[in-house]
Amino acid sequence: MLFDYYPPNSPLDILYHDKDIVVLNKPSGLLSVPGRQDHMKDSLSLRVQDRFSTATIVHRLDMDTSGIMLMALNKQAHRYISMQFEKRVIKKSYIAHLYGIVEQDEGKIDLPIILDWPNRPLHIVDHENGKNALTCWKVLERHDGYTKIALYPVTGRTHQLRVHAVAMGHPILGDSLYAHEKALGQSDRLLLHATKLTLTHPYTKDKVTFTSEADF
Repeated sequence: MLFDYYPPNSPLDILYHDKDIVVLNKPSGLLSVPGRQDHMKDSLSLRVQDRFSTATIVHRLDMDTSGIMLMALNKQAHRYISMQFEKRVIKKSYIAHLYGIVEQDEGKIDLPIILDWPNRPLHIVDHENGKNALTCWKVLERHDGYTKIALYPVTGRTHQLRVHAVAMGHPILGDSLYAHEKALGQSDRLLLHATKLTLTHPYTKDKVTFTSEADF
């Protein structure tokens, strides 16, 4: 069965670029890299490569997640940035709207995650076989029926923030994979946005921070 894929036909939103990196604001609904099926080839990486032919992926966002993505423009930059991701020295911040009212003001979720093979692409918490996954969070605002929250992933597991939000008892609004019916019905898209990325520039070796405001 074919997976329905209707990527947004929006122009590239380039936040910054130089000879080593290009920083983009990915829209919700667009794959980071091409899918396996022919109708899922359209992706941020291919769109960027149409303009910057040497651009390569160093990290990904889920298709339904919007926000900051960075690509390298040469092998040296790719290697240097990939090493920072591997050593977990790159700082990432996300904004999300969670279902219900989160009572605590801040906290940590330290729960291991693994692919749920019979139900892939879903991931689940698995204390025996899962890979360690750590997310810090802080409440920003409480509204009628939902909480605006900042999420700071220390690790970068697939679907980490979405699975950890469910583990908190507060799924992300509009999450078509993990949210229950009420949370899913409160938004026509996943309300998760990569809002800040801090790393060491591969050429200048300066700390640089890129930001993107969520449109929700």
